Amino acid sequence: MRTHRKLLVLSAAPLLALAGCSSGPEQPDTVAGQFADALNSDDVAAAAALTDDPGKAADTLNQLYDGLGKDVAFEVRSTDGNKFTLAATWRLGKDGKDEWSYTTVGEATEDGDWKIRWDPATVAPGLAAGPLTYGPAYAKPARVLDGAGGDLMTEQIVTLVNLAPGADTAAVAALVAPLAPGVTAQSLQSELAAAQGKPITAITLRAADIAPINDALAALPGVTLAPQTRLLTTDKALSSPTLSGLADLWQQHADAAAGWAVRAKTPTGTERIAGQDPRQTTDIATTLDVGLQRAAEDALAPIGKPAAIVALQPSTGNVLAVAQNAPADAQGPIALTGLYPPGSTFKTVTVSAALQAGDATPDSVLPCPGTADIEGRRIPNDDKFDLGQVPLHTAFARSCNTTMAMLGVKLPPDGLTKAAAQLGLGIDYVTPGLTTVTGKVPTADTPAERVESSIGQGQVTASPFGMALVAASIARGSAPAPVIVRGSPGVADRQPEPLPSAVDDQLEGMMRETVTGGTATQLRDISGLLGKTGTAEYIDDTHAHGWFVGIDGDLAFAVFVSDAGSSAPAVDAAGRMLRAAR
Repeated sequence: MRTHRKLLVLSAAPLLALAGCSSGPEQPDTVAGQFADALNSDDVAAAAALTDDPGKAADTLNQLYDGLGKDVAFEVRSTDGNKFTLAATWRLGKDGKDEWSYTTVGEATEDGDWKIRWDPATVAPGLAAGPLTYGPAYAKPARVLDGAGGDLMTEQIVTLVNLAPGADTAAVAALVAPLAPGVTAQSLQSELAAAQGKPITAITLRAADIAPINDALAALPGVTLAPQTRLLTTDKALSSPTLSGLADLWQQHADAAAGWAVRAKTPTGTERIAGQDPRQTTDIATTLDVGLQRAAEDALAPIGKPAAIVALQPSTGNVLAVAQNAPADAQGPIALTGLYPPGSTFKTVTVSAALQAGDATPDSVLPCPGTADIEGRRIPNDDKFDLGQVPLHTAFARSCNTTMAMLGVKLPPDGLTKAAAQLGLGIDYVTPGLTTVTGKVPTADTPAERVESSIGQGQVTASPFGMALVAASIARGSAPAPVIVRGSPGVADRQPEPLPSAVDDQLEGMMRETVTGGTATQLRDISGLLGKTGTAEYIDDTHAHGWFVGIDGDLAFAVFVSDAGSSAPAVDAAGRMLRAAR
């Protein structure tokens, strides 16, 4: 597009030359046309040479193209004696979406040869005041609100502490150590060495954090402080990569409403020359319950392994809390997108599939041996406990792997896949403000694969968010559309078959027994709580993740603890959260 526009404009110069040919080739209209042609060709040297001050002209034009880019078309509109009118249209910003058009007046002078009298204002309005720059113009920044309408995230000033090669890394580390013990002289030296002579950002600090050490840092040779604005949680303790989806949405809204401005850098500041005013954006109202979020964060804090909690409101799909501890934050938003074998929490799906297939009822008496050899796979219970013949609801509450494997092997290849989808697992949701992966439950084509899948191992994976959605779906009777921004529910990639009305009630009864007389009795003091524990082996069967999914009234949640060895740390974390939130 840019080349095409310039070809059209270039045709003006020969016409001007013909118009003035009777008086010689260097009349004012001709030199003006040549000047426009040189500008259109981005030929700064040629354009500057046509002026009576090539040095200043070249400097100014180079700065102009640096500030505004080179997507511009110049045209000589008219001449009147030694004066001429120059029209220009700039295409600014990404894909040239912002257009700046104007006309200026220039003058040619004869001093042996005809030249353009150099005046920056001939090329662009405001250029005489200083170099021009283009950038977006934003309105007053919107806020991200919590579920109660309070400030959750706001635009704040942060300061980048940048280090150049040769900076005193020991002095920098000593100043920031109380804020970031991991920043040491040695770590900074390593980063500088890896940067191969380029500056590095040692740390980014909030205004309150840098205030006591600002002057001391600024006084250090090789240290540069660079303030900038960012969207941050008002409570630093709630900062987490799980909120990145809200930050992205906030930025999208701001960019969509942004205007633009061409500004001149003057000795005293900046002066707006042209632009378009931005539209005001509205605050983003979320569904997050800050009290529950803090309770979940505090419940995870004592755990040394990566751990996460996701809590949903089954009746609405509202996301109430997405919490992670520091080791989890270091890995990213694992609460929403981390995929792990769900272990025995997946027995909610296995039992749902068996009930729908008519293979059992909650009261069906089934074997629960300590170990079982099924399709070449030896399945043990935890510590090989043996319950003998028990009702299915007891086998579920006590988490009998052998019982579940015997049920799973009877299912059709897609039996678990369909049952999981009814509970939201394996469904992808496009949810404003939230990037999630629920999990994967592939078709189990062989009996051996169905055995593995039935106990949440093999190829089955789930995220903490996905298992929280399973719990919410059981509580609701169908998978709720997740919501984190009020009025903007997630859209599922497909609509699974509905869950039969009796199945959710039957599952809830078994989950209640898990708390009252099964594997989660340490939570039986929490009235009405339903749950399911899970231990999921991975790598070489010597490591295991810990899980707990629960339903407490209109609250459904999943707790995940990486490499926990058992479900106990997850169950304990659930207890800490629920007791604190009550």
